[in-house]
Amino acid sequence: MRIEKCYFCSGPIYPGHGMMFVRNDCKDNSFEFEKRRNEPVKYQRELWNKTIDAMKRVEEIKQKRQAKFIMNRLKKNKELQKVQDIKEVKQNIHLVRAPLAGKGKQLEEKMVQQLQQDVDMEDVS
Repeated sequence: MRIEKCYFCSGPIYPGHGMMFVRNDCKDNSFEFEKRRNEPVKYQRELWNKTIDAMKRVEEIKQKRQAKFIMNRLKKNKELQKVQDIKEVKQNIHLVRAPLAGKGKQLEEKMVQQLQQDVDMEDVS
C-alpha cells in the first residue's frame, strides 16, 4: 500500500481517497440521491405493473444482446477456422489426392487417340 503526498498541501493521500473532480459552478451531484430520500412513492397498481413489465422487457433485450454477442464471436471463429482448414489442406494435399489419380484419364485419352490413329491407318490403306 502506497501513501502518496498531496501536491497542494503535502498531506497524506491514502488509496481510494484521491482526487475528485469538482465542477466550476461548485455543484456536487453526489448529493442528488440524498435529496430524494425523503419523498416516499405513492403505491399505484398501474405504475407497479408498468415497472414489472419494463423489467421483463429489459431482461429479454439483455438476453438477445448476449446471444447476439456470442454468435458474433462464434462467427469470427468460423471464418478463422475455414481459413485454417484451407491452409492445412494446401499443405497436406498429397494426403487428400493420390499422386496417380489423374493418370487413369490420361491413359484412357491415349488409348482413344491410338485407336483413332489405327482406324485412320486402316481407312487409308
